[in-house]
Amino acid sequence: MSTFAILLAGGSGSRMRGVVRDKILEPLAGIPVIAHSVKAFIESEVIDGFVIVCRDDEQQAEITNAIQPWLTKDVPLYWARGGKERQDSVLNGLECCPENTSIVFIHDSARPLVQKESLIKLADTALLNGAGVLAHRVKDTIKQVPPQTKPGISVDHVDLDRSTLWAMETPQVFRHSLILAAYRKIITEKIPITDDVAAATHAGHKVALVENLHPNPKITDPHDLLLVEFLLKQKRI
Repeated sequence: MSTFAILLAGGSGSRMRGVVRDKILEPLAGIPVIAHSVKAFIESEVIDGFVIVCRDDEQQAEITNAIQPWLTKDVPLYWARGGKERQDSVLNGLECCPENTSIVFIHDSARPLVQKESLIKLADTALLNGAGVLAHRVKDTIKQVPPQTKPGISVDHVDLDRSTLWAMETPQVFRHSLILAAYRKIITEKIPITDDVAAATHAGHKVALVENLHPNPKITDPHDLLLVEFLLKQKRI
């Protein structure tokens, strides 16, 4: 039995809204963004190999060059193509895992600050509970407003109890058979989801929260790169 990490790297979102050609290949503290995640997984010693979901052959070649310094010959690497939606990409990655895969991490390569200690905790959680997610407590006051509400317009709102709110991060980790069946179910039923926990819970599975006390932001906009670079330089992670 083996454990694999699926790194999501492909899709139009990797272009950071047209500002940079490919955000996961942008230099961050001297190495490409995606290499930080690869390095953390390798150092954690919780995985046996990788599946990287990429956009096309060109991106695959560039990612290969970017992560090669951190890979060794005994770490197998498989490739899958991204789909129209995130859930299509994840399913493609899950189906590329070897048949003997027992546990699978699903990680957004645009979160380069994941810590090896967090990966070890997630692996232990998956072995114990079958599913776990890295998450942090919500600190801000959250108000629920009607859909498509525009700034500057007064609307009724509902105050949500932030003591009950957690923000989901990645990696999210599962027994491979559990999450594969869950994704096949939501694809067949055409259920839109935004993360892997939603797929698992829709299929009736419970997912344990693993609290993350380290910053683990997702790079979406150009200023996110600056923030992550600052955190790395200040060694505050």
